[in-house]
Amino acid sequence: MDSPTAAAAADSDNVEFEFPPFLRMYRSGRVERFGGTDKVPPSLDPATGVDSKDVTIDPSTGVFARLYLPPAAAGSDQKLPVLVYIHGGAFCIESAASPVYHRHLNSLSSLTPLLAVSVDYRLAPEHRLPAAYEDSWAALLWVFSRADPWLAQHGDFRRVFLSGDSAGANIAHQLALRAAAEGIAIKGLGLIHPFFWGSAPVGSEATDVGDKSWKFIFPETIGPDDPKRNPVADGAPSLASLSCERVLVTVAEKDFLKDRGILYYEKLKESGWPGEAELVVTPEANHVFHLLDADSEQGKTKIKLLAEFFKKP
Repeated sequence: MDSPTAAAAADSDNVEFEFPPFLRMYRSGRVERFGGTDKVPPSLDPATGVDSKDVTIDPSTGVFARLYLPPAAAGSDQKLPVLVYIHGGAFCIESAASPVYHRHLNSLSSLTPLLAVSVDYRLAPEHRLPAAYEDSWAALLWVFSRADPWLAQHGDFRRVFLSGDSAGANIAHQLALRAAAEGIAIKGLGLIHPFFWGSAPVGSEATDVGDKSWKFIFPETIGPDDPKRNPVADGAPSLASLSCERVLVTVAEKDFLKDRGILYYEKLKESGWPGEAELVVTPEANHVFHLLDADSEQGKTKIKLLAEFFKKP
C-alpha cells in the first residue's frame, strides 16, 4: 500500500490540463512544454549584418526586449522606422530569444531597414493574462522613453509600428487601442494571422479549437466574448478609435484562424476608421508559414510584404 506521501506525490503529477501540441500542465503546477523553448543569444548576424542585444525592461518580472540594428545605421545618425514586435505561441510558448523569431527580426531589420524591438513577456499558464498585455505595454512605454542609445540615436518616432503574429497580433491590437486612448502616436499596425476568438463560430471554424486554450490562458472571470478575446464583440472598444494611419491584416488560407482575421478587417473597414487598411490572404498556406518555412517562395514573399509595409513613409 502506498504511503500518504507517495500518494500525494502521485496525485500532484496527475494531468490538470493538456493543450497539444504546446504543453501539459500537472496538478502540482508543473508545466511541461513540448516546443518553443529553444533560445539563441543576441549577436551580429553574418547573413544580414544586423546587430542585436538584449535589454532588461523590468527586473522585477524579468521582462526584456531584444533590439535589432541594421548595418544601414552603422556609423551614422540615420533615423529608422521603429518596429515593436510581439511574438506568437498561443500566449504560452516561444520568446523574443527563440531561433525562429531571432531569424525573422534579423530579416525584417535588414530588408526594410528598421530598428526592431522584439518584446519578451511572461507566459501562461504560470502567468495568466493580462500579464502578457501589461508586460508588452511596459515595453512600449520603455521604447517611447528612448532610454536605450540605439533608440535615442536611430529611432524615428514619427514612424513607430506595432506588429505581431498569432497571440502576438492579439497583443499588438490591444496595445494599439491603449496607445490611442493615451495619446501615443503609432504609425501602423501589422496583424499577422491574429489569434482572436469568440462564442459564436465564424465561417468554417470549430468553437472547441479556440476554447480549449483560453480556459487556462485567461482568468476564469473573463467571458467568452471579452474584448481581449473577441475584438469585434458587442461592447468592445470601437475599431474606429485606432489612431494609427495604416493597418495590415494577413491570413493564411488553411489556417483555422483565417475567418477571424478577415472579420476583423471587415469590421475595421465598416467602423468609420479613416486610415488605410489592407487584407492579404495567402493561398494554400498554413498558420505562420513564413516563420516555419522562411526560405520557401511564399515565405520570402510574405517577409518582403511586411518589409514594404514598414518601409512606407
